This record gives sequence, C-alpha cells and structure tokens, in this order.
Amino acid sequence: MDHTLPGFVIAYLIVSLGIGFYAATKVHSASDYITAGRSLPMGVVVAMVFATWFGAETVLGIPATFLSENLGGTISDPFGASLALILFGLFFARPLYRMKLLTLGDFFRQRYNRPIEVVISLAIALSYLGWVSAQVVALGLVFNVLSDGILTQAHGIYIGAAVVLLYTLFGGMWSVALTTLVQMTVIVLGLLWIAKLVGDMPEVNGITPVIEHAAAAGKFEFWPPMEWAAVITFIAGFLTMGLGSIPQQDVFQRANSSKNERIAVWGTVIGGTLYFLFAAVPIYLTYSVTLVDPAMTTALLTNDAQLVLPTFIKTHLPLYAQIIFYGALLSVIMSTASGTLLAPSVTISENIIKELMPHHRMSQKSLLWITRAVVIAFAGLVVFYSLWSLQTETSIHQMVENAYKVTLACAFVPLVAGLYWKRASNRGAGLSIVFGLVAWITMEFIAPDAALPPQFVGLIASGAGMITGSGSRGARN
Repeated sequence: MDHTLPGFVIAYLIVSLGIGFYAATKVHSASDYITAGRSLPMGVVVAMVFATWFGAETVLGIPATFLSENLGGTISDPFGASLALILFGLFFARPLYRMKLLTLGDFFRQRYNRPIEVVISLAIALSYLGWVSAQVVALGLVFNVLSDGILTQAHGIYIGAAVVLLYTLFGGMWSVALTTLVQMTVIVLGLLWIAKLVGDMPEVNGITPVIEHAAAAGKFEFWPPMEWAAVITFIAGFLTMGLGSIPQQDVFQRANSSKNERIAVWGTVIGGTLYFLFAAVPIYLTYSVTLVDPAMTTALLTNDAQLVLPTFIKTHLPLYAQIIFYGALLSVIMSTASGTLLAPSVTISENIIKELMPHHRMSQKSLLWITRAVVIAFAGLVVFYSLWSLQTETSIHQMVENAYKVTLACAFVPLVAGLYWKRASNRGAGLSIVFGLVAWITMEFIAPDAALPPQFVGLIASGAGMITGSGSRGARN
C-alpha cells in the first residue's frame, strides 16, 4: 500500500498532540483545566460550540441515515441538536454564566441539595458514554479504511482513544479550545474544498443536479405520515436531542468558558446555527457519491452506509484531496471526542468525588489531579463500550440518539424549573428525577417500541413529579 496518506495522517495527529501539550502550559488550577479561566473570545467559543456536535455523527452518521431513509430520518440530528444549542444560548447561557459555576452539576447543588446534585451528575456523566464511544468507533473506522484493513477497527479504537486521551489529559479545556480552533478551520475549508472537487465531476456537475436527483428519489420527504404513532415518534426524536442535550456539561462548559456573558449567549447561538447550516455539506457529498459510483454505493449500503463517503474519497479523489478529507474527518472526530471526554470526567470529579474527600485536602491542585485520573478511567470505559458496540453492530447514529434519553428523563425538568420557576423545591426535584427515571426505564423494558417512546414518557413523568412535589408554597426543602 502507498504510505503517503497514512504518513500525513500520523503527522496531523502529532501536530494535534503538540497543540494539546502546549495548552497544558496554560493550566495552573482546576478552574483553568475545567473552564479555561473563563477567558475565551467570541471566535473560539463559536468554533467550540460548532464542534460540540460536528463529529463522526455529522460526517458519517447523518449522511448514512439520509441515504438509508430520508431527510425526516435526521430529525434528531442536525435538527434537534441545533435546536438544543440555540435554546441553550437564548435561555440558559446567561443565567448560568452569572452563577460562576465550574460544572453544571454545581447548579443542582446550589439550587437544590447534595443528593439532587449527585444523582443528576451521575446521569449526565452516564449519558456521555455512548456519545464519546461513537467518536472513538468512528476513529477506529477511519484507521481501518486508511490502512486498507491492516489495522482492524478495534485496533483503530485503541489508537484513536489514546491520542484523544493524551491531549485532553494534560490541557483540559485549554486543549479543547486551542485544538478546536485549528481543527474547525481544517474542517470548514477542507470539506468546502472537497465539495467543490466533487461538484466539478461530470457525473455531478454542481449542486442543483444532486438536489434534483435526491428530490426525485424522495430523499427530501421530511414530515411523517399523519398517523398518531408516526407523528409522536417524530416529535419525540426531535425533542430527545433538542431538549435532552440541553442539561449537558459539554454544552455548558463551552459557553461557561467565555470571557463575558454576551459571548456566552451569542457564541452559543451562532455556533448552533452554523452547525445546522454546515451539516448539509457532508449530506451533499455523500449523496453525490450515488451519482458518481452507484455500484459502490449500493454495495456499501447493504454492509455499512457509514463507509460510503470515506471509501469514495480514498478510491476516486487524488492524494491531496484524500489528505484534506481525512485531516478534516479526524479533526471533527477528535475535537468532539476531547470535549465530550472532558465533560463527564470533570462532572464526576467536581460533583461526586470532591464532596467525598476531606475538605482540607482538596486544594485546586488536588482537584486537578483527581480530574485527570477520572479522565483516564472514563477513557477506559469508553474503549470497553466501543468494542462492545462493534460486536452488537450499533450504528454511530444510534449511539448518539441513545445518549440523551437519560438526561431528558431526569435532568431537563429540574434545570428548567430551577431557573424559571421560583416554587421549584428540593422535594419537587427529587420526585421529578424518580418519576422520570422509573417511567423511562419501565417503558424501556415493557414497551420499548410503543407509539410514545420511553424517554418521552419519562419527560412527562418528570414534569408531573416536579409539579406534585413543589406544592403551592414554593419551599426549597
């Protein structure tokens, strides 16, 4: 095999590690590690928010779903995911920024009590397992394709997880910020350039023929059939991501790293809007492949639709275009993976472990080292879950969709009520969590394919628990 492309990819990984290690020089405390000292400017915050969801799911998962189903199949992402970022910026970023928190879990301690903080922090951390694993599985897929099968996807998972772990481990949020700024530049310029190359191919000949072909094939069908079950499933898919990903540490930490609240608000809104618009580029690229090489597309669709775009790039485009694409692909995956690896780790260390330690031993330096230890442990869990998902053939899109069910069922209502309902009480939050989790888990066991999806039942039950428990006097105990 030609080692030129793998050589460039290795060089890119080394540069990313170098940026991450440079970022480590800016980390002097747990606050620096978790929030980058709340000092980041608008451009960096927009890039980080854009990168929140722009990962393996966007480049590989969403286009594969579009090919296999239609536009309506992507309702959770990018539609729901973009909604979450925009809603967070408009309604949550400002009040949370003013509270000067380290983690989102800190809000639940300040607004409610310690047990609420622990349970919701655990739920938030657990929700990241599928999301980070989706990125690591995608890294394994990339290394497998790049090596022409010499490296198995499992080997690729080990390598990808190790690289992301290393530069996240030492630099924390500073690593996420600096590497993301570089990686997002590579992504935007790289994918736009590839789109131009593909659009110039005689079989494609621009954007319009691709849109017309997709429309004729029924790919732009969006709304579900006007039947109760189909409509409810559609709305639930939209809201699972659109609301369930609002009470998330990675969304919060990117806004919270801003140097002022105006940047926290508008950096998040702009980043979310750009994500929605730019998610169309990988869909356009992947659908173009069906025009250029329909035989290859058909063969891969029966095996793994996620392989369509990377395989096409490697077999149909010149070397420089392959380098640009795989550099961009690694950028999106590693940028998302680093931020989503950091988020659950800081939540566990700050909101669970810290409170179990004697206070006189918990200096900023001690918390920093504990957080780094948790990053290593969580990365190990991610690798284990990723390898398991390979055996069960869980798609990247499914892993991402499943990630936010738990936070929708138990964290969304306590967050919204805590910010916007003065009567919300500790008892109300406790019942909200219990009702939401019990309803969701019960439905997952007895009727996972019901017209009203289990996580949606959990959301409704969570709201009922908050109203029932908070009563009419608004006591916070």
